[in-house]
Amino acid sequence: MTAMIRIVIAEDQAMLLGALVALLGLEGDIEVVGRASNGQQALALCQSLRPDVLLTDIEMPLMTGLELAAALAEQGLSTRVMIVTTFARSGYLRRALAAGVRGYLLKDAPAETLAAAIRSVHAGGRAIAPELALESWSGQQDPLNERERQVLRLAGEGKSSGEIARMLHLSEGTVRNYLSEAISKLAASNRVEAFRLARDAGWL
Repeated sequence: MTAMIRIVIAEDQAMLLGALVALLGLEGDIEVVGRASNGQQALALCQSLRPDVLLTDIEMPLMTGLELAAALAEQGLSTRVMIVTTFARSGYLRRALAAGVRGYLLKDAPAETLAAAIRSVHAGGRAIAPELALESWSGQQDPLNERERQVLRLAGEGKSSGEIARMLHLSEGTVRNYLSEAISKLAASNRVEAFRLARDAGWL
């Protein structure tokens, strides 16, 4: 039997908080263990309940979602933070990623997208609204170095880490490191998404 993903939801709009709790309650592998209407309440719940994932808005009374993420990281709590917000701004996304946030979705995303994102973040991945992930880098300088571009281009062609290593005369571990760096720099959840974002931005 799959272990339950324990989450705390922080949202200052009572109706939306209730809707999120109800929607996620329909998922067989997600359990809402706490709900908070402000940032300080959310931090206290994370300290006492140690949930797997915290779902929070950015703008919250007493403590913002970004301050929450930074506080959890500072205290060494393993709870992964996901932002669910109406702010479709790349600047917010960049600040969220800098604060250690693992997911950033918009409130108009379908319920199944939210549940899938929670699972992805719980498993150690990232979940970023695709339109924001690309926008956050549009007009920005290319963050990739030449080797990361090479490796990502080959990965986008469907080559495995082993094949890329042989082609570029690198060790497989080094290839994985380059891919990991590229994925992280582009705030992507995997190599395929990183390739697509870099290609769409004109960096490959």
